[in-house]
Amino acid sequence: MSLIAKCHFWKFVVVMVMCKGAETAKRPHIFFIVADDLGWNDVGWNNPDIQTPHLDELARNGVIMNQSYVQPICTPSRASFMTGYYPYHIGRQNCVVIVLEPTGVSIKYPFLSQKLKELKYSTHIIGKWHLGHCNQSYTPLFRGFDSFLGFYYAEGDYYTHTIEKSVQVWQELLDFHQNLYPTNQYKGVYTTEVMKKAVTELLSKSDPDIPLFLYLPFQAVHSPLQVPKIYEDKYSHITNKERRIFSGMVTAMDEAVGSLVTDMKRYGFWDNFLIAFISDNGGEVLSGGSNYPLRGAKMTLWEGGTRVPTFLYGDILQKKGYVNNNLIHAVDWFPTLLAAAGGQNSDADMDGMNQWDMINLDGPEVRKEFVYNIYDLEYKRAAIRVGDYKLIIGYPGLPCDWLPISQQVEGIELEKSCQKSNISERGVYLFNIKDDPLEKNNLAPTEKVVLQRMKHRLDQMRRSMVPSDDPFPNFFAMRKLTRVGALVPGWCVAK
Repeated sequence: MSLIAKCHFWKFVVVMVMCKGAETAKRPHIFFIVADDLGWNDVGWNNPDIQTPHLDELARNGVIMNQSYVQPICTPSRASFMTGYYPYHIGRQNCVVIVLEPTGVSIKYPFLSQKLKELKYSTHIIGKWHLGHCNQSYTPLFRGFDSFLGFYYAEGDYYTHTIEKSVQVWQELLDFHQNLYPTNQYKGVYTTEVMKKAVTELLSKSDPDIPLFLYLPFQAVHSPLQVPKIYEDKYSHITNKERRIFSGMVTAMDEAVGSLVTDMKRYGFWDNFLIAFISDNGGEVLSGGSNYPLRGAKMTLWEGGTRVPTFLYGDILQKKGYVNNNLIHAVDWFPTLLAAAGGQNSDADMDGMNQWDMINLDGPEVRKEFVYNIYDLEYKRAAIRVGDYKLIIGYPGLPCDWLPISQQVEGIELEKSCQKSNISERGVYLFNIKDDPLEKNNLAPTEKVVLQRMKHRLDQMRRSMVPSDDPFPNFFAMRKLTRVGALVPGWCVAK
């Protein structure tokens, strides 16, 4: 090769390297925030009685997704976020991963974090996992995250960070982890405060020239109901104790989001960024949550269990300050955030749809239907949305009512809400959600043609369901966990 040719060659190499570096630097920082059990009526932009000024400002100046849907309960929603698949397609349709259950989200499904790693992102999770913990392969550092501070399970004490004794666990277990190892250094510090400080530390030590993906799944506002008194006192006018504490927990989480914004500005992450905020399911009314005026609650197929407060905010959004009324489902976040990062989804079988242009440009609708869920328990139970219509086959779940705060009563009383509404395990319920978003008028007896069309479509979707992966708890694992005194992996085989 001549001297001139060599010069041209190396110039080409240098230019390509520089372009590649510039391309990487252009990728936006992505902050994916997930609240736990936050209901429709639990945010300020839907309910002015709730004090969420930081979330409200982001939502109203961003894009509020008014028809955003998730699964009725935690693990299935989080599995959808991370894989882009409906839970009934990956065996996670029935329930959460429980403490001693020897399973997790199958390792054959790449997570969003792994795809972002391929795009040279720095990836981190601070908060709740709940996607499997019995084998290291199920845990965050083996699913594409560079760091992990948080907990594997749910329902832990907000101050001791332990799982209390229960039917499955006969000894308190520490469930707070720094990367691969349990840690007790945060004992006595409220979880939301731990997460807030961890975000500050992460951003202060990160290079804003490297694209960052922060998955921030809060423990708040899941039970147990615990919050520093300063936050509960903000709602001293609320007589319902559960609602008063719960509301304080919401405001504490809101302040943590405000701290995130401050940190982003302070450490150079307020340019070229996107924040996405969502809840994993509807509010649990017996633990202070509220979905009013939507019907039902967490664990139900009613709108109150599956339609959740959601928004996006960021300087990369070309259109913002509006309410988007198009359908978006939990499975869509994988391809949508990947597209926002400049990546492409190569999995043709994925259930999720790329909604980025629809959101970013206020473009035409992308999704015309979705499956709320299909269970494979002992009785049929499923729901589907096609266009404006929603079909529920079987028992939608308890409660069956529209519950203002004053009517949130004990579970034994809630059973009456299904009885008086004539809801049964073998029921068929058809609603026009556009005209009847509160699900008050069952059209099944009158709209026979629509009903048959919806049933046929649900049957088509059911054919692709895989059996649920819900093995019996491994009680022998308690021997290891008891010795360690913490919830650690190493007692199952990953699948």
